Amino acid sequence: MITLKNIQHADEQISDIINDTPILSSTELSSICGNKIFLKSEHLQKTGSFKIRGATNKVKQVVKEGATYVTAASSGNHGQAVAYIANTFGIPATIVVPEDASVSKMKAIQAYNGKIKKCGTTSAERIPKAKELAAEKKGVFIPPYDDPYIIAGQGTVGLEILKEIDDVDIVVVPVGGGGLISGILTAIKQTKPHVKVIGVEPEIAHDTFLSLENGMITSIPGTRTIADGLRTSQPGDMTFPIVQKYLDDLVLVSENEIQHALFFVLERMKQLIEPSSAVAVAAVMFDKLGVRDKKIACVISGGNVDLRRLAELFPEK
Repeated sequence: MITLKNIQHADEQISDIINDTPILSSTELSSICGNKIFLKSEHLQKTGSFKIRGATNKVKQVVKEGATYVTAASSGNHGQAVAYIANTFGIPATIVVPEDASVSKMKAIQAYNGKIKKCGTTSAERIPKAKELAAEKKGVFIPPYDDPYIIAGQGTVGLEILKEIDDVDIVVVPVGGGGLISGILTAIKQTKPHVKVIGVEPEIAHDTFLSLENGMITSIPGTRTIADGLRTSQPGDMTFPIVQKYLDDLVLVSENEIQHALFFVLERMKQLIEPSSAVAVAAVMFDKLGVRDKKIACVISGGNVDLRRLAELFPEK
């Protein structure tokens, strides 16, 4: 397992690339929730998501080791991050995306000089293809979450939250493959263990929930949740033990609840966030935590939305 020292080192390594993202708040949201709610705004990060943190930490490392080509498997945000940082270092990158990847995310990857390869609809299909492409050109595959450098980079979000919000009680984190939450868990539990960390998954993409319930990694079939960044088949071999060790709770939110949270943040807070980010807001809006009068930080993981499909993401009523 990674340690706090790994995350602190990652913080030093990536500080020249990433932004310290702002903390946003809404009096109305806090009133609805009965708690003081803060949004850790990684949708305002470079490349539009937290993924640039882990990608920078990992790519910097492999470049030091002599890498001249990288690949990644991604529904969008990890791919954008890898393409961006590879381009920064002047090395080519190929990103394997799902067949139904959003146009906006693919265009962003290409804007950073990344090449696109489509494959399947699940991470279980994309990852082997990306590894195959890396092997063909003697390159390096950059994992989306199951890697110590990736996890340590994502953990820097946790360090920033502890610096930015005095006496935070609870941190709420979207859960996909587990890179973000395992990094945040390590940063927080090895610094302020009394701070609770709660994960959130869509009800129809609940692989980590099932894995925790079963006491072992459990996979699910491909899912069509609107939270496309959370469409993983199962948690990572490296991330899951960290989640098992430290996580205080994991809650589920419905597609309708995700839609309502997304709509609220856009309409009332004027922030365009992804459905994957909105799961954290949905958890507090719909009282999944069952607490009152707490300081709660919701991690807004990204904001890369295909504007052509924006209306489809909102509830009918």
